[in-house]
Amino acid sequence: MMATSDEIRFFHDRYLNEDAPWDSGRPDKNLREIMHSIRQPVKNCLEIGCGTGDNAIFLAQRGIDVTATDIVEIALDRAREKAKKKGVSINFLLKDIMEQDIPGRPFDLVFDRGCFHHFRTDEARIRFVKRTYSHLTPEGMWISLIGNADEKTNAPGPPRLSALQIVTAVEPFFEILLLKSSRFDSKQTLPPRCWVFMGKKRKGAL
Repeated sequence: MMATSDEIRFFHDRYLNEDAPWDSGRPDKNLREIMHSIRQPVKNCLEIGCGTGDNAIFLAQRGIDVTATDIVEIALDRAREKAKKKGVSINFLLKDIMEQDIPGRPFDLVFDRGCFHHFRTDEARIRFVKRTYSHLTPEGMWISLIGNADEKTNAPGPPRLSALQIVTAVEPFFEILLLKSSRFDSKQTLPPRCWVFMGKKRKGAL
């Protein structure tokens, strides 16, 4: 279930052609809001699908030890440049968590913005959930920003999941602390709707 060459090429070309509306140049407001409200200590974090690094940099600036992965080298190159300019140290890795263990685990927090919703079947979503679970500490948390199927539109945008699809995949493995409707941060005038999910790892679920 690793990313296919077509998927990697798709994202590579979007970054190369500056056609990546999700790449806003700032950390997503939904992540900022959650991190300002979290009381549980977060020493280290894994970001899956970090893109050009804005969210990873935000987390590192909070004093968190950040490992950030992506499947597209051009995005990681830009992320490394941004982090260097900001004066933060982040372990950027070309890795696919669906098949590869990420060095540095277990993590107190896993974050993904727009990765989970790319899996189109229940089986694939559950595998992603299990892989995320396996990279967390016993008290670890997962934050995910997910395309929202309640937005009925024919306009281009992210894949979209229903609340039921999300809960079906995550609830056996995570206590759901938050699932609310919001909008992604993006370059668009009216960004797509998203779900903001936060869950805490259930003990002994795997």
